[in-house]
Amino acid sequence: MSDRLAALFLFAFVAAISPGPNNLISASSGARFGFLRTVPQMLGVAFGFPVMILAMGLGLGGLFDLVPGLHTVLKLAGAAYLLYLAWSLIRASAPSAGPDQSRPPGFLQSVAFQWVNPKAWTVALSVIPAFTHSGTDMLPQVLVIAAAFVVTTLPSLAIWAIFGVAMSRVLQDDLQRQRLNVILATLVAASVVLLLL
Repeated sequence: MSDRLAALFLFAFVAAISPGPNNLISASSGARFGFLRTVPQMLGVAFGFPVMILAMGLGLGGLFDLVPGLHTVLKLAGAAYLLYLAWSLIRASAPSAGPDQSRPPGFLQSVAFQWVNPKAWTVALSVIPAFTHSGTDMLPQVLVIAAAFVVTTLPSLAIWAIFGVAMSRVLQDDLQRQRLNVILATLVAASVVLLLL
């Protein structure tokens, strides 16, 4: 049992720390708004993704078998949202855009984003069958998986947000900061490819 828990926490940590839309959003928000204003986004992800795992593990995944078009709609909505985030990031960094009136992603927005996040779907759909046993009560098993992601997600997002803050401090020049935002925006937009595969 302890070996399975260690494997689960290792899987959760690698999934949480590896680049993906949530981490890139934390980094870009940290760079643009600072660490404290990025905390609601980080909390939204740390709450929203385990809720998604619970819902998937307790049978919501069967809904997509019954209504396959729903999955396509969510994929397209996720792609559109990621492209919107990338465009907003590029526009916010433009020197002619004037003062930036935008706000960092909020808690509820980040919770909802998990349902259209390609990496979240990939991780949820792979972790549940890998770390559960059929024929036994699913609730305790899925709760342990969700708990593993609660423990690993928030520190991972914090690392990415701190990276964003550090990059913004290193890149004091407006042109350099704009280049960083363009790189981050490009990475966010590139994750759309994962969503549409």
